[in-house]
Amino acid sequence: MASKISLRKNYLKIRKKKYFEIKQSFFYPLLKLIKTRYNKKFVNLSSYYPSYFEVNTLKLFETKLSKKIKTLLPVIESNNKMNFYKWTLGDVLNINKFGMLEPIASSNQLSPDIMLVPLLAYDDKKNRLGYGGGYYDRYLNEFLNRNDNIITIGIAFSFQKYHKIPISNNDVKLNYILTEKGIIK
Repeated sequence: MASKISLRKNYLKIRKKKYFEIKQSFFYPLLKLIKTRYNKKFVNLSSYYPSYFEVNTLKLFETKLSKKIKTLLPVIESNNKMNFYKWTLGDVLNINKFGMLEPIASSNQLSPDIMLVPLLAYDDKKNRLGYGGGYYDRYLNEFLNRNDNIITIGIAFSFQKYHKIPISNNDVKLNYILTEKGIIK
């Protein structure tokens, strides 16, 4: 079995080579899930600001149902933990120590109802290969101990599928994977 390190290098190259711009219809299965599962005014949806040839999550804001979504973005805190803060398209963003864009941390940390999770590769069992920092897994392990109602959705291109992701005890399995081919349950 390939190591996580070699898989990361390989899938970064693959994603760069095969990247393509998605349409807003990519997010229709997600919006259908929100519409059928949540009957409240707003849904707290954590996303990520796309970089390094990740799926362009900004396309979600072109959809009609985006008005029902309160968007949260991650902020890496000084204690190497990640928290989520409200963000609206057009708000000022900071560049963190990894070169990623994140909102200005305010006193209003919010917990997501749905978490869109970036990844490098995924498998049939909805395991994900992340970037190696463990931020999402640490957050989810802590959060899921307090609230198991969060829905986790890996956002990827279908070509990012790998036959079997190596996993460790701290890795959190996702609820769904969303690709241009639809949602994997």
